[in-house]
Amino acid sequence: MKNVKPRVYRSQLRTEQAQATRSRVIEAARELFSTSGYSATSIAAIGQAAGVSAETIYKSFGSKRTILSEMIDVTLAGDASPKPVLERDLFLRVREGRSQRERVARLANLTRTLLERAGPIHKIIRDAAASDPDALAIRAKHQRERLAAQTEFVRTLTELGPLRRGMTLAEGADLYWTTASPELHHILTRERNWSQARYEAWLADALEALLLPGD
Repeated sequence: MKNVKPRVYRSQLRTEQAQATRSRVIEAARELFSTSGYSATSIAAIGQAAGVSAETIYKSFGSKRTILSEMIDVTLAGDASPKPVLERDLFLRVREGRSQRERVARLANLTRTLLERAGPIHKIIRDAAASDPDALAIRAKHQRERLAAQTEFVRTLTELGPLRRGMTLAEGADLYWTTASPELHHILTRERNWSQARYEAWLADALEALLLPGD
C-alpha cells in the first residue's frame, strides 16, 4: 500500500507529459500545414519542429491524417478536453435565452467565436482536400459533424416556437449550415475585411430573417 501514491503520481505525470507532447505536435503541424501545405509536410518535419522523433509521433497519432483530424477538434473546442461543443458553456448559454430571437443572437455569437477560432484550420482543410484524399475524407467528416451540431442549434429554436412558414428542422439546419459556413465567414472577414463584430451582427439578422416567423 505504501507504493500506491508514488505509482499514481508517476502515472499522472506520464499522462501530462504525453498530452504536452501531443499539443506540441499539433501546434508544430498547424504551423507547417499553414506555411508548407498539408501534402508537402512530412511526419519527420513535424517531429523536428515539435522536438520529438517521428517514431513518437507514429506511436501517439498513427498517421498525419489523425494529426489533422485532432487539430480540427482541439481548435474548435478551444482545448484538448473530449467534451463535445453541445456540452460546453458557449452552447449551454444559448439554451438560457428566453426567446427565439435571443437564442438566435447567442447562436450568432457562438458561431462567430468558433469560426474566428478555427478560420486558419478551415483554410488548411480546404487547401489540403483539393489534392489529398485523406484530407478530403476528413473535410467530408467535419462537414457532416458541423451539420449535426447546427441541426441541434436550430432545434433549440424550435423549443420556443415554430420555424418560419412551417419550415422543417432539416430545412432550417440546411439554411444555418450554409449561412454560417466557414467559407462565407472567410469571404466576409478576410476578403471583404468585415470586423468579427459586424459579421456576428449580420449573421444574427440573417438567421432571424431565414429561420424565424415574421411578426
